[in-house]
Amino acid sequence: MSSATVTGVTLVALPLAFNAAFAALAAKFEYPDILRRPTREVLDRFRSGGSSLVLLWWAFAMTAVALAPLAVLLGRTLDGANDNLRSVGATIGVLAAVVQFLGLIRWPFLVPYLARVSAEPDADPARREAVDIVFQSFNRYLGVAVGEHLGYLLTGAWTVLVGVALTQSTVAPGWLGIPGIVIGVLLALCSLEFVGPFEQAGWKLAGTLTPIVYIAWSLWLIAAGIALLL
Repeated sequence: MSSATVTGVTLVALPLAFNAAFAALAAKFEYPDILRRPTREVLDRFRSGGSSLVLLWWAFAMTAVALAPLAVLLGRTLDGANDNLRSVGATIGVLAAVVQFLGLIRWPFLVPYLARVSAEPDADPARREAVDIVFQSFNRYLGVAVGEHLGYLLTGAWTVLVGVALTQSTVAPGWLGIPGIVIGVLLALCSLEFVGPFEQAGWKLAGTLTPIVYIAWSLWLIAAGIALLL
């Protein structure tokens, strides 16, 4: 099996897996809307989801990990593109995978513990308040800052670089790079949702754009994968 074939299959499989896991979390856990509710309600809902919800979060985190080998494969596959561009793109793609994984992995490992502690019969108000602070702190740090801000920013940068490489490469139609560049810029814009004056309530424009841009990003990856397979 050629490198282009493996890369094409991965380009199609990754967004399908990502969106399938996201849709399952939306159905089972009301994600991401559940995050706007009080901590105790979030943890009660998480605990009621049982081990299947924990495994679902683990699977979702693994889709972030899968971006790393995809970035490396694309860097090796896009013949004709500038070598430095492909190398930098692969590196940024791996970094994007790492920060998104770090943002998501708290759910199958840290959150189950917090959900158990908050439900202990002898947990006093001070203990529940400590759980609330820990949950919200990790949500802001790993979820918003690392997973979303750095994740969107680096994924956007990787997408722009891949888009530019596609316009130079001989293995796929060059026009496929144009929507990639546009989508990458929009992903980087979405990374500013909770930056500066928007830190507390969020930037509504970025919040509205994010799910739309990620759907477009998924469709673009699938289109690029199909182009490599043909």
